[in-house]
Amino acid sequence: MEKIRAGVLGATGNVGQRFIEMLSKHPWFELTSLAASDRSAGKRYGDAANWRLDSKIPQDAAGMTIVPVDTEKVNADIVFSALPADLAKTVEPEFAKAGFVVASNASAMRMMKDIPLVIPEVNPEHLGLIDVQQDERNWDGYIITNPNCTTIMMTVTLKPLMKFGIERIYISSMQAISGAGYDGVASMAILDNVIPYIEKEEEKVETETRKLLGEFDGGKIIDAPFEVSASCHRVMVIDGHTEAIWVEMSDDPFPEEVKEAFMSFDPGLSDLPTEPNPVIEVKEEKDRPQPRMDRNIGGGMTVSVGRIRPGIRYICMGHNTIRGAAGASVLNAELLKKMGKL
Repeated sequence: MEKIRAGVLGATGNVGQRFIEMLSKHPWFELTSLAASDRSAGKRYGDAANWRLDSKIPQDAAGMTIVPVDTEKVNADIVFSALPADLAKTVEPEFAKAGFVVASNASAMRMMKDIPLVIPEVNPEHLGLIDVQQDERNWDGYIITNPNCTTIMMTVTLKPLMKFGIERIYISSMQAISGAGYDGVASMAILDNVIPYIEKEEEKVETETRKLLGEFDGGKIIDAPFEVSASCHRVMVIDGHTEAIWVEMSDDPFPEEVKEAFMSFDPGLSDLPTEPNPVIEVKEEKDRPQPRMDRNIGGGMTVSVGRIRPGIRYICMGHNTIRGAAGASVLNAELLKKMGKL
């Protein structure tokens, strides 16, 4: 099978490195362009990137020359964007207008009415917005986004609970420091500490969840009718966001019914290379899930849940830079290919 040419925008950063790790041996995609800031452009990737992941830098990527973030310089059919939000807001539309498919992890475009915000297991039908987007903006390409890392983990677990009639959701997150980037939280700030505020995080969780679980009527997304209340906190964990979730549902299910809904959840995407099996893993131990022990299940793409109690209350946890970032965009791209949109 001929592989699809793939580029990474913002290739030297934390999420950019995850993209390269996941794409370097992907069966469907071939890395053909690595783009970064002007200070890195022209250098070998192995020389310019301060590789921070546990895995070794892929040799094919290490030898590639970094190009500017420019539609004329990037050689690809699809670009995976790890750009900062302020830059993504202007750059991603330029790439879509020039005919590229843009699979974005950035927050800049997520809530725009004609931009699909997608988790393949949750709302693949929202990809219908691509036609709306191209018609309204007169673009040859298009942009598809994945949600905030905290939102992704929670919403994957909410999808199988929709049948019980969700009325209100409360979430308290304990978020890993890698979510802020390598230099995002000073060691003197996080050591021996919990930081009870992450800028704009609560707003993202509260709005993105309703769009994801909303209805596509053929022209727009009608947000889900329930309310989401979030409190987000940074904790001294390297990778893996843990979330305490309370869900009020009209059917008032028993914990065993919720557990069964989690365990039987099968979105039918097992043919996608990055799709984990299971999507949701129920932990029976009374003190699980835990980031250090559970974040790498399913290659970092499985969401773990545990402590399902009356109410309904439970804990969910997932790898924030894999399932919550780069892996989410890669899975979206795989879905696009499956649906014939690449």
